[in-house]
Amino acid sequence: MQVPIPPVEYRDVVRREWVDYNGHLRDAFYMLLFSYASDALLDAIGLDDVQRTARHRSVYTLEAHISYLHEVKEGASVRVAVGVLAHDRKRLHVGFEMFAEGRSDPVAAGEQMLLHVDTLGPRAAPFDEDVLERVRTLASARTSLPIPWYVGRVIGLTAKTDS
Repeated sequence: MQVPIPPVEYRDVVRREWVDYNGHLRDAFYMLLFSYASDALLDAIGLDDVQRTARHRSVYTLEAHISYLHEVKEGASVRVAVGVLAHDRKRLHVGFEMFAEGRSDPVAAGEQMLLHVDTLGPRAAPFDEDVLERVRTLASARTSLPIPWYVGRVIGLTAKTDS
């Protein structure tokens, strides 16, 4: 039986110390905001701080990709929407879209592969059934949606020959 779970989001405001010499959010802080959004996801699937400690469980980030789409300035309110794109018994493929006040289109997009671990090892471990059920619920909320354009992108330049 699927347990209703509200959409997973993280909200914050761009702080002065996060802004670079161009007046824009530094690239590293996009990742910080996505990381905080990952924490919101963990809370939503039943792996909040108390449960991570009690169960000796956590997640490790295996890979992360970010697309920077629009500049974000100091003081901007941002919202990161998080979705489970795919999963198995030990991993989550997670998608992120960051929105800034006044814009309907994302200012950044990203994806991460997260591995569930037993912290006593540390070693990869299957999700507990209650957690896996919440993961399934979040993943099923995306089944009717198209795969986001940023998923699975590869960075690189096309090689050109001199003519």
